[in-house]
Amino acid sequence: MDNYDRLVEKISQHAGVPKEDIERKVEAKRAKLSGLVSKEGAAQIVAAELGINFENEHMKLSEIVEGMKKANSIVQVIDVYPVRAYSKNGREGKVANLLVGDETGNVRMVLWDVNHIGLVEKGEIEKGDVLDVTNASVRNGELHLSSFSDIKKSNQKINGVISSKQYSMKKLKDAKPGERVIIRGVIVQSFEPRYFEVCPECGKKVSEGACKVHGAVSGVKRALLNIVIDDGTESVRAVLFGDQILQLGFSEEEIMNLELFNSKKDSILGEERVFSGTIRTNQLYNTQEFAIEKAEIVDIDSLLKQLQGA
Repeated sequence: MDNYDRLVEKISQHAGVPKEDIERKVEAKRAKLSGLVSKEGAAQIVAAELGINFENEHMKLSEIVEGMKKANSIVQVIDVYPVRAYSKNGREGKVANLLVGDETGNVRMVLWDVNHIGLVEKGEIEKGDVLDVTNASVRNGELHLSSFSDIKKSNQKINGVISSKQYSMKKLKDAKPGERVIIRGVIVQSFEPRYFEVCPECGKKVSEGACKVHGAVSGVKRALLNIVIDDGTESVRAVLFGDQILQLGFSEEEIMNLELFNSKKDSILGEERVFSGTIRTNQLYNTQEFAIEKAEIVDIDSLLKQLQGA
């Protein structure tokens, strides 16, 4: 059951209306809006028209859908990442990232407010803490907390927190930003890699010989590769970093040497792989892209077992 199905089921339960009726209302709403709204968005509109308001209700992570503006949830901290500084459009600031989960899944939680970030910097939010999160927005499958959001520790216990990444098998035409998906597709286009440098201490990008955290450093060269994959329903531009590029069959030397790369890049065209990663929105171009984490050779025996329900 995906997020849309869970949302429809929740609306059905709250409204006392059969699930099939809710789905018909959703499709009618999408048709009225000429398909300009996603199924999840249409379902939220239908819920509001039925007098159902999820803003004051805590939801499981599996029930939260893309685009929610005031999502509330009880989550446990799985991991805390180092606070990092950023500079964008002449503005400087900090951002903190946590991995949080419950018994239905896990997501990245991004903190933008200085007070929330201060809790991380002072060690007042640690692995294992259970947090009551309110008024978070959902973007690219992540919980984003601004100054209008709130975090406080909770005494609730969460049993069986899912800490490993969860993926669902999808067709590209059905995949939505924020979803962790498995796509079986063919590489139809490959571009030259782009190179950048990272800090040897923290792995963050180095700009003009300096890391924002560790100051002047001797950067380590890394590569980024864009390819286009097609699964028969749609095509999408995908991005791979470092070790993920090696999974396509390139050696480290071939990745870092453009002449060697160009002599081999066409050999991967037409190759089929099982790709795992996250669908996200490229903010610069407002297009959908696929951040690949694994690119595995198709295992026919394993696929047959899946189809047979083994």
